[in-house]
Amino acid sequence: MSQPAKTLAAGRPGAAGSVGAVETRYLDLPRPLRLDCGRELHPVRVAYETYGTLSPRRDNVILVCHALSGDAHAAGVSAAPAEAGTRDGFGAEERDGAGGKALGWWDGMIGPGKAFDTDRFFVVSTNLLGGCRGTTGPSSVDPATGRPYGPDFPVITVADMVRAQRAFLDALGIERLAAVAGGSLGGMQALEWAVSHPDQVDAIVAIASTHALHPQGVAWNAIARESILRDPAWQGGRYYGTGRAPDAGMGVGRMVGHITYLSAPALGEKFGRRLQHADDLRYTITEPEFEVESYLRHQADTFVKRFDANTYLYLSRALTYFDLARRHGGGSLARALADVEARTLLIAFSSDWLYPPSASEEIERALRAAGKPVSYELIEAPYGHDCFLLEEARQTPIIRRFLGGAG
Repeated sequence: MSQPAKTLAAGRPGAAGSVGAVETRYLDLPRPLRLDCGRELHPVRVAYETYGTLSPRRDNVILVCHALSGDAHAAGVSAAPAEAGTRDGFGAEERDGAGGKALGWWDGMIGPGKAFDTDRFFVVSTNLLGGCRGTTGPSSVDPATGRPYGPDFPVITVADMVRAQRAFLDALGIERLAAVAGGSLGGMQALEWAVSHPDQVDAIVAIASTHALHPQGVAWNAIARESILRDPAWQGGRYYGTGRAPDAGMGVGRMVGHITYLSAPALGEKFGRRLQHADDLRYTITEPEFEVESYLRHQADTFVKRFDANTYLYLSRALTYFDLARRHGGGSLARALADVEARTLLIAFSSDWLYPPSASEEIERALRAAGKPVSYELIEAPYGHDCFLLEEARQTPIIRRFLGGAG
């Protein structure tokens, strides 16, 4: 059943700076969703959470968009934590302890007095189209067959994700957004919002993101997808209900992806060449000898407990398709951004080689040349692409100033 707008609720008060306990809600879009591939998708259910209070004029809404492996639970403490949380990246266990599974993936950024201040803003987070955490995706039931879509799910794009978000907000009676924000794939969604709906967005915050994934990023994503596709348990994508899932392939894909999110200095500092078992070599091919190998296995084992392999395939393909210049500018980034009206904040990290600072700099130059309001911040930090999740304290004053709050 759809959740009517009048019952939207924020998390209950909790610890200082926290939005408290939250519950993921669900809304069914009233109309079919037309997709870039030419197909229509219906029904479409959207999982979402909200934090803060919606103003009487409904003009204080910030839409937060997640990266590939995130979900609607962006802040607070989940009333029903998953078996494995979305904060399972680099250093998450040391940072969060045992309570990490229940915390939202951007909890340090959303709440009273935080970057996205819920004392001022009504923050909305949705699980994106194609997801596996409550929003319609490949693991959802196809009404035409009564079975999960699997490989019959339509191929989607970032623009399709934004269309679903726009339809979702329409159903809630929210016409305009004070801001759209996100990192990585979430930043791509923010940029697509600014280009596709220029008169409906006041500001965007695109963190560790890009207008088009560089060839190296496309290549790494291809390897991750191939590891799933070549797992015999994938079964052509029809593994639901068979008792076998491509966990091995997706685990390898997660290992590959996770390494691209980090940097060589970060791995060196955390692991070096330390052996897993004291100073003794065990002369084994099949078991981890080094701490970094054991860490990657742990990441893989944790990830497959909470994520669907087909969703990984679809979302990975969507982010490689994303290309603002090709889609909106006939190959020209300047033309693609010509009608943007939103104030733009770009944040990049010095050690991010997957979404390098040069990509944000290209966007900044194109916007500035067109006379658009844009701010660009480069943060020197050693953790690679994961910085957008780890360097919350350094991003917070930048974002608060940009949104008109205290630094």
